[in-house]
Amino acid sequence: MKRFLQLFALALALAVLAGCGKNTRRVSPPSVSIQQLAVQANGNWVVDVRVHNFSSVSMQFHTLELAVSVDEHAAGTLRAAPGMSIGPTSADVVKATFKPDGMARIAVADALAGRRSLAYRLEGKVSATPDEARKPREFEIDYRSSVNPAPGLDGVLR
Repeated sequence: MKRFLQLFALALALAVLAGCGKNTRRVSPPSVSIQQLAVQANGNWVVDVRVHNFSSVSMQFHTLELAVSVDEHAAGTLRAAPGMSIGPTSADVVKATFKPDGMARIAVADALAGRRSLAYRLEGKVSATPDEARKPREFEIDYRSSVNPAPGLDGVLR
């Protein structure tokens, strides 16, 4: 009887371990945020957008179309076509040049001059195709955060 219980416990442990090995495919909405905003001499912004794939599969990112606002002032629409694959639960950066509207320019200049944080919002859509899927999916984005002047880097917010 003791031998039977030992074998039963071993079989049960192996069954539990076998169940843990199943490959689950979970597609979750990605997240986007501003990693860095650099103001160029001509007033344009070079924006490093961090794209985070929270899915358990790789995703091919096709387009980003995001309405940008800073300190409640509309800056315009940032468009990028990264054409890159991001692995499961990983992130990468997309660089985009952006020509902001007037009040947003003033808000960024004021934050840089005053060395203060700047609230921003990204709202729009990201198009991506999960690994082994045939057609792209669109994900709605609505993200709020803030950036701060980077020490020692004039015209840069992180």
